[in-house]
Amino acid sequence: MHFPAPLAIIIEQAKCSSPPEMTPAMAGTLYIVATPIGNLEDMTYRAVRILSEVDLIAAEDTRHTRKLLNHFSIDTPLVSYYREKEASRSAQLIAQIEGGADIALVSDAGTPAISDPGSILVNQARQAGLNIVPIPGASALSAALSCAGLEPGSFLFIGFAPQKTAQRRKLFTTLVNSAYPVVFYESPHRIHRFIQDAFAVLGDRQVLWAREISKKYEDIQQTSLALLAERIANAKIRGELVLIIHPGTSDVPQTDSLEEILLWYRSNSTLSLKDVCSKIAADMGVGRSEIYQQALVVWNKK
Repeated sequence: MHFPAPLAIIIEQAKCSSPPEMTPAMAGTLYIVATPIGNLEDMTYRAVRILSEVDLIAAEDTRHTRKLLNHFSIDTPLVSYYREKEASRSAQLIAQIEGGADIALVSDAGTPAISDPGSILVNQARQAGLNIVPIPGASALSAALSCAGLEPGSFLFIGFAPQKTAQRRKLFTTLVNSAYPVVFYESPHRIHRFIQDAFAVLGDRQVLWAREISKKYEDIQQTSLALLAERIANAKIRGELVLIIHPGTSDVPQTDSLEEILLWYRSNSTLSLKDVCSKIAADMGVGRSEIYQQALVVWNKK
């Protein structure tokens, strides 16, 4: 078949031209999908829809997630995304999203990237300018906080404490004078040592114990570190835990004398000079540099 010259040229150019490059507008979306932490009824309608519609699900443990998908009759393909493969797998997933694929990230339970794999993928997606959409849902952190009765909402979230005793105790030492409740995640096989170290460094404090949240044997109670240590001493603990350790009582002298306050911290606190200056500056509403020079003098007094 013969075409008019102008049309023939257009067709020939079309044959030789390469496919158009993928633009950001044509890229897919990364969905961060929360899944139940125990009770399947906590799965949201939106989470079910998104997991059904995406091209691929990146799961912390594909075997665990497959059970969830089977329950909701979802047949979306799965790929593993566990902590040891985060870096290499993230690059592959980013390339797929840039190519137009919609991908959902899930952890074994709860919201991904909160003490679970996901932060590397999210950071790389953000750096690449990709669309990131959170699908809210179950979270052990928010569930425990909701029944802790904390004054309006301030807390410090640590996640999992270090596994080694020395490092764990060092962390607790930095929290001795924290003015905020501190939230930890912990596993059942480390909880005994965790409570022992917390009591040794922080002393006896009020603590919220939340175990097996949303499951059949849910156990949530307000107690103290001493009572908790006694209660679980010979018990075999099962299930993941959230612990909220309340601040200790403060005996900082009620005075306007900066020297007296600095001397008290030097004798009664494990905080460094730098941290003491930062804390006092925040309490007094002044700059840290205004305190630091006097603190140097006081700190070296016998």
